[in-house]
Amino acid sequence: MTGRILAAGGLAMLALTGCVTKAQNERYMAGQHRAQAELRDAGGKIVGTAVAEEIDGSIRVLVDVRGVAPGPHGVHVHTVGKCTAPDFTSAGGHWNATAKQHGKENPMGPHSGDMPNLKVDEKGSGNGRFMLEGGTFAGLLDEDGASLVVHAGEDDYKTDPSGNSGGRIACGVFQAM
Repeated sequence: MTGRILAAGGLAMLALTGCVTKAQNERYMAGQHRAQAELRDAGGKIVGTAVAEEIDGSIRVLVDVRGVAPGPHGVHVHTVGKCTAPDFTSAGGHWNATAKQHGKENPMGPHSGDMPNLKVDEKGSGNGRFMLEGGTFAGLLDEDGASLVVHAGEDDYKTDPSGNSGGRIACGVFQAM
């Protein structure tokens, strides 16, 4: 009887953890403060997640998407925690705590919310791990919040204000975990 209870408990724990390995768990749980955003497309379908976490005074963002068009996509943290479909302009501009211009190749940049392009494979899946150049976790989750936006095209890393990365195809509001 005890063996059956232990086996059932182990199966329940396995179901709750989603078969996460120790390395995967450390990837998602290394930070002191964390926030997560559920990314949705213009039709409201969940297409991924983003996790922001404070690590040693910096902010690391982990992005995972599925069901997105293949190719490189600009991804940015936007200044307002609001994602109203279909165009997600409610998310405002890029998070810019340091008052710079867009892009790592712009001599006046980058914004605090600028990140490298997210590469999405032929099956529509992509993931990335990015460090934000400026800003604080408290600033990220200020009174109007913040969101993560996936753009339709590739970011050129220099054109202000958004790197010519095209329309906004997915958006999620960061919520403290």
